[in-house]
Amino acid sequence: MASFSYKARNAQGQPVEGQLEAAAAEAAAEQLLANGMTPIDIVERKVKASAGGEIRWLEPRIALDDLIMFSRQMYTLSKAGVPIIRAMNGLAETARNPRMKRVLKQVAESLESGRSLGESLRQHPRVFDNLYVSIIQVGENSGRLEESFLQIARYLELDKETREQVKTALRYPIIVMLVIAAAIGVINAMVIPQFAKAFASFNAELPLATRFLLGTSAFTVAYWPYVLVCLVVIAAAVRAYVRTEQGELRWDRIKLRIPIIGNIILRATLARFARSFAMALRSGVPLVQALSVVSRAVDNSFIGGYVRGMRAGIERGESLTRTAANTGLFTPLVMQMLVVGEETGQVDDMMQEVAEFYEREVDYDIKRLGTYIEPVMLALVGVMVLILALGVFLPMWDLAGAARGGR
Repeated sequence: MASFSYKARNAQGQPVEGQLEAAAAEAAAEQLLANGMTPIDIVERKVKASAGGEIRWLEPRIALDDLIMFSRQMYTLSKAGVPIIRAMNGLAETARNPRMKRVLKQVAESLESGRSLGESLRQHPRVFDNLYVSIIQVGENSGRLEESFLQIARYLELDKETREQVKTALRYPIIVMLVIAAAIGVINAMVIPQFAKAFASFNAELPLATRFLLGTSAFTVAYWPYVLVCLVVIAAAVRAYVRTEQGELRWDRIKLRIPIIGNIILRATLARFARSFAMALRSGVPLVQALSVVSRAVDNSFIGGYVRGMRAGIERGESLTRTAANTGLFTPLVMQMLVVGEETGQVDDMMQEVAEFYEREVDYDIKRLGTYIEPVMLALVGVMVLILALGVFLPMWDLAGAARGGR
C-alpha cells in the first residue's frame, strides 16, 4: 500500500486536503468518490527507501537521454507486438545505466504481479513524472500505447533542446562572473599586499578608498581559511534552502527576474508548458488533469503556481482563455492564438504553435546573448578598474606630486 496526499472538493464544493493509503492513485480516487468527494489532485507521498546494503548513491543518475532512449525502444517493441513484460525485461538487461536497469527490473516485477504499466511506472516518481505516467495511462486505456511512447519520446527530445537553451543562456554570464571573482581574489591576496608594503614605508595619510582596500586585503590574507569555510557553509545552506518548497519557489521567481537572462528563461519555460500541455491534450488527457500534471512538468514552481491557478479557474467554470489572461504571462499574440484554438476546438494545435513561437524567440535571443551581456560585463570591469585606480594609484600620484612640489 502506498501513501497519497490528495486535494478534493466535498459535496458542498469546499476544498479538502488530506492523506490516505491505497494501492494506486486510481484506487485513492475511488475511495474519495465513495466518500462523496471529487478528487482534484492526488500525489504519492515520497518515502525514503532503505539502501538494502547497496551503495546506490554512487550510481549515475537517470538522465533525460536515458528516458528518451527507453521511450523510443518501448515504441519500437510495442509497435512490433512484443509483450510489455518481455520488452521491459529485455530493456532492463541491455540498459547501460545501473540505476535504470534496477528501475526497469522493478517495473517488470510490478507488471508480473498484475499491476498496469501506468501504476508500475508511478512507483518511481523520480524517474517517471506525473506527465509521463498520465500519457502512458491514456495510451493503455485507449489501446494506443505505442503512440503514447512515440509522443513522449518526441516531447522529451524537444524538452532537452529547451533545457540546453536555458543552460546556454546561464553559462556565459556565470563564467564571466566567476572569472571576475577570481581576478578580484588574486588582486586581494597577491597584488594589494605588495602595494601595502610600499605605502607603509611612506608614513603618509592614505585616502579612505585605499585604507578600505588594504583592510580588506589584510583580512583576506590573515583569515582566508575561515572565509573559505564560511563561503562553503553559505553555499551549502543556500542549496539546502533552495531544495525546500519555499526556497525553490523563491529561487524560481528570482531566476525570472534576472536582467536579460530572466526573460529568456521565462519564454523557455512557457515554451515547455505549451508543448507539454499540447501533448497531454493531444493524447486524450482531460483538461483539468492535463493542467495539473503540466504544472509539475514546467520545471519552475513559480510558473507552476500560475498553471494551477488556471486549473482552479477552469474548475470554477471559466474559459481557458480567460484563465490564461488572468495570469499575465502570455503576450497578446499568444492570447489571440488561444482564442482561435478554443473557438475551433484545436487548443492542442494552437499550443503547439505557441511553443514553437517561444522557442524561435529564445533561439534568437541566445544567439544575440553576447551582444546583450557585453555592455554589462564591460561596466563591471570598468567599476573594478576604477576602484583599483582610486585605491591604489591615487595615493601614489599624490605622493609623486608632493615629491615634485617639495623640490
